[in-house]
Amino acid sequence: MMKTETGKLHPAAEMYAKDCIDGKLSRREFLTYATSLGLTATAAYGLIGLNTPAVAQSTPQMGGTLRILQSVRALTDARITDWTEIGNSMRSMFDYMVEPQNDGSISPMLLESWEVSEDAMQYTLTARTGVTWSNDEPFTSEHVAWMLDYWADGNVEGNSMAGRFSALQDPETKKLRDGAVEILDERRVQLNLSVPDITLIASMADYPASVVHPSFDANDIPNSVCTGPYRIIEHEVGIKSVMERAKTPWWGTDVVGGPYLDRIEFIDYGDNAAAWVAAAESDEVDMLYETTGDYIDIFDSFGWVKSDVVTGSTIAVRFNQVTQVGDIVPYADVRVRRALTMAVDNATVLSLGYNDRGVVGENHHVAPIHPEYAQLPPPVFDPAEALRLLEEAGMRDYVHELVSIDDDWRRNTTDAVAAQLRDAGISVERRVIPGASFWNDYASYPFSSTNWSHRPLGVQVLALAYRSGEAWNETGFSNAKFDELLAQAMSIADADARRVVMAEIQQILRDEGVLIQPYWRSLYRHARPGVVGGGAHIAQQIHPHKLGFAEV
Repeated sequence: MMKTETGKLHPAAEMYAKDCIDGKLSRREFLTYATSLGLTATAAYGLIGLNTPAVAQSTPQMGGTLRILQSVRALTDARITDWTEIGNSMRSMFDYMVEPQNDGSISPMLLESWEVSEDAMQYTLTARTGVTWSNDEPFTSEHVAWMLDYWADGNVEGNSMAGRFSALQDPETKKLRDGAVEILDERRVQLNLSVPDITLIASMADYPASVVHPSFDANDIPNSVCTGPYRIIEHEVGIKSVMERAKTPWWGTDVVGGPYLDRIEFIDYGDNAAAWVAAAESDEVDMLYETTGDYIDIFDSFGWVKSDVVTGSTIAVRFNQVTQVGDIVPYADVRVRRALTMAVDNATVLSLGYNDRGVVGENHHVAPIHPEYAQLPPPVFDPAEALRLLEEAGMRDYVHELVSIDDDWRRNTTDAVAAQLRDAGISVERRVIPGASFWNDYASYPFSSTNWSHRPLGVQVLALAYRSGEAWNETGFSNAKFDELLAQAMSIADADARRVVMAEIQQILRDEGVLIQPYWRSLYRHARPGVVGGGAHIAQQIHPHKLGFAEV
């Protein structure tokens, strides 16, 4: 029997393995659950009678400069990071406790191992030995405990990590609760939760979870004490971010491999994909952060290597239920929200907006690849009923302004939603805003589209995006029953039992007309032949220590 470091196997892991073997859980779902409970990927695969798949790529040669086309955004206090691209830049200097993999598993990084009690009320985290900060200070359990305190502070505006660690918080102070974190010895930390929560380890894999030193200064990030393999030497928003390999040895070289490159450059060419093509043709970049729309075929024609992955990434065309427009709050009325969702056929939007490169969405933001996904009947598409509801709400003649960023796939998708609404007889005006301006006010637009990255667990997404009062809740949705059921789902280990609760949660989001969620995205990334370690990642992450060039 496969065991953790202390010789214990979480009882739920065996249950999940049986469910996987019996076909109740997919392999991806099983791996996400099992590794969240402390099994290594190797042990998890072994529990279902399989060997860990070999990684089909060569070890990169040492040296060289890799140029990556990606937006360059302002670096921030790590815990309020709100873009994957910021996380990719920060990751060059700051390691993470754990790392998400495309197969659904979660691999140890600064944490060497973790164990979860049967009732998910207690976690034991073990810090990796041999890790040294750039100031020669050893990484210990003291730093793990400090990070949990840093993450859990709900008084920091925009700190999405606080909601992820609410089971460690004092609800009065919104800070770490007394006794929530105990340092057991130099390496081990014990977490004592107020309520069961199976998402904590997966939350440490998300891009705002970079691990910083207690001396961290968000105003001087390039000079920060860190544990990562590179150092940021130049960062100009909207232009370029440059990092060079650290002069001191990196702890991960003998553990996970790398770093291989001397230098990495993130270069910003804006949101116009035509400029990306020009950059590639003129040999100014070697790899794209993401390839979208018609440009996937164009980069294929260049002979660049394409990688892709099925994900829980999506676009949410959402209504802000509290934003006022003139004298009214147009989307406070559930009839208006439901009418607009009923007037849109998601399959048509996937075809027109994303060239059918994905899976049709169901208007509840839980993906088929999420372990707790509950299959519901398809969303109702009924334009006639949509008009009746608008008439009943006194909003039949209201002109809806639908806002999107001015880029390729998000603009096209939002155009497709607007076209569907107009076909149903609903008046819609489109406002398209350049990327440099769009994100300044995105959370308060009454009716707009925003993109969401993949998270390993569906409950993670729901807690971030729709739980009452969360930093990233851009819909203004607040529903006590939803919050109660979500807390319940986050505490249930049994997959079948959780799925029953998730069905009710997903139905609430639909019944409340919280969003039009037309599809789940397949993600694509292109690179020149010879680039190693830069394939499409399920959470759009780029891991600098893996990047390099193949041996010639």
